[in-house]
Amino acid sequence: MIHNDTDIGAFCEALPPGTALIGLDLGTKTIGIALSDATHTIATPFTTLKKQKLKIDIEALSDIVSKNNIGGLVLGLPRNMDGSDGPRAQSTRAFAKNIVEPLGLPILLWDERLSTAAVTRTLIEADSSRKRRAEVVDKMAAAYILQGALDRIASL
Repeated sequence: MIHNDTDIGAFCEALPPGTALIGLDLGTKTIGIALSDATHTIATPFTTLKKQKLKIDIEALSDIVSKNNIGGLVLGLPRNMDGSDGPRAQSTRAFAKNIVEPLGLPILLWDERLSTAAVTRTLIEADSSRKRRAEVVDKMAAAYILQGALDRIASL
């Protein structure tokens, strides 16, 4: 089932106990991936996948899910600054609809406005090179998105 960030309680109720969460930052060319611990306390950058055909992306995500005891997925939803859905948000919603059944996980669509910009700013402040930023920004953005959802879950 796909949940919006406004019904995070229903998402939490759908999670199997003792499982971790996976966070995704869906880009046009890559998918940044982060994982949480089983207590849903901390998000850690994991990897970045180069986007391919949907079937291949689902297989790669399924492999990560099965190897890491994942019980739910937090997918960054890139809304416009006014809160409306633009083309990227519509694409993200379509991606969620395409993966929900094959992965068999509850999905939380989490507002991710400015997550990549925040992570990039942090990396620049840390004096990371352009090459290094390009290598890590997607998985760090996924961790930023996932951590936002984890913090909200902790406050319930």
